[in-house]
Amino acid sequence: MNPTHTQQIKQLVDDLKAVLTHAGLSGEAGEYALVTQSFLYKFLNDKFLYEARKLDSHYDYQGLMALSEDAYEEVLIDVGNEAAELKKEHLLESLHPLQNHPDFAKTFDETLNDIAVINDAIFSVHTSGDSEIRLFDSNLIESNINDSQKRNEVAKKIINLLASVRFEDGIFSEGFDFFLTIFEYMIKDYNKDGGGKYAEYYTPHSVAKIIARILVGHDEPSSVKIYDPAAGSGSLLMNLAGQIGRDRLSVYAQDISQKSSKLLRLNLILNGLSHSIQNIVQGNTIIDNRHEDKMDYIVSNPPFKLDFSDWQSEVTDQKDADTRFFAGVPNVPTKKKDSMAIYLLFVQHVIYSLKETGKAAIVVPTGFITESKGIAKEIRRYLVKNRMLAGVVSMPSNIFATTGTNVSILFLDKTNKDTVTLIDASKLGSKIKDGSNQKTILSSDDEEHIINTFINKEALEDFSVVVSYEDIAEKNDSFSAGQYFDIKIDYVELTTEEFEEKLSHSKARLSDLFAQSKDLEESILANLESLVFDEETK
Repeated sequence: MNPTHTQQIKQLVDDLKAVLTHAGLSGEAGEYALVTQSFLYKFLNDKFLYEARKLDSHYDYQGLMALSEDAYEEVLIDVGNEAAELKKEHLLESLHPLQNHPDFAKTFDETLNDIAVINDAIFSVHTSGDSEIRLFDSNLIESNINDSQKRNEVAKKIINLLASVRFEDGIFSEGFDFFLTIFEYMIKDYNKDGGGKYAEYYTPHSVAKIIARILVGHDEPSSVKIYDPAAGSGSLLMNLAGQIGRDRLSVYAQDISQKSSKLLRLNLILNGLSHSIQNIVQGNTIIDNRHEDKMDYIVSNPPFKLDFSDWQSEVTDQKDADTRFFAGVPNVPTKKKDSMAIYLLFVQHVIYSLKETGKAAIVVPTGFITESKGIAKEIRRYLVKNRMLAGVVSMPSNIFATTGTNVSILFLDKTNKDTVTLIDASKLGSKIKDGSNQKTILSSDDEEHIINTFINKEALEDFSVVVSYEDIAEKNDSFSAGQYFDIKIDYVELTTEEFEEKLSHSKARLSDLFAQSKDLEESILANLESLVFDEETK
């Protein structure tokens, strides 16, 4: 990865944010829309010029402008779906000289709107209600800059920034790692856990990398369908696509959030997967599943805390409810500790959506792997009975900076009829402060340790075990590695005096604890005796 390229693009993002901060949009939805869509316009412009130059080295901006209309149309046909279709007047170098016109903000908006309309068939995200989410907002500047006196100023600063940077040809050959880094940097302030009704989560890169590497393993799949039913901005899908190869797969996704669906589209465009945008749906996967085909690979970090009280009753009305939600539909949570119940629907949906040779990875609360009853237990029993479990990796605490929930990764493989790998990685990583939160960071060595241990099915002391399905059934279908570790007893030689001293210390400590317990009991009883009923307050 070229550090110069990376810094160049990060600087552009920072400069765009600075312009919008000055315009009073810092941290607002308008800033997010303007940054991401301005950047996207710049990317599409330079990508189009790059693809044109691949056809003929003379097809730089000046060369294209010199072409007849018919010749230019031929270029558009030859470029095809490798880039967005841009008319001559859409190009950045055509728009930039118009910046001093009195209605430049309107011209800027109209240009982006025209690009969106022309490219609607390829770049629009579909909704479950059969409408479309456009490539660019119809009035980007006007809708987000309330002060009409500032619109031209903002549009002018944006176009000058975009014109001051050129994405070199080498950028477009950098590959997935480069654009994943840029994408994460660009949206780092816009895709956080806000705790709202449709709280969005960004899967840490280390978790996405571990999932992709383990799922693919030593395989070389081709012509496969990869799918995420709660895709968010697509970090899991992009890592998996990078591991498989973008020319070997089609991406399918659905997410309830319009914002996340827009971010996923941006991610697909940056990573050369525009051919899959038609497979992206914005809508509720659980009650309006738009991808009924069975999938080769599924990844999912379900929305643990999504409020589903408004539509829980509709789940059982689905035509495939009995088979899709075979273990049952969770009740609407009444207590905060039960607030993650919705993930159980997604786990069942993933199982239902797998091909007979399919593989999947799902992020679950660690409590899922040992829960002794209810839907979680039924799902685990189903996986063991049908021999479709590859293994489980229990991650360190605080691997997600925005939630204290301990998570594990559940790996499914319908072809794995042999042994299962269980890993306890909870002791790996280093703790850092991320704002007001504590976060655990895995090193590259930690990641490789987890990946290689899982793929090679290694049993390592106090870290991993390789067990049979029969072993799991005997342990009440527990997926916790710790329950299968050998119990070690350390023998230490003691003299008679050392033994008597340790025994005496233990007795004294217990006596002290018993005395404290008795005092506490008496204090509690005394407080209860002092309580009286107040007739006035009742």
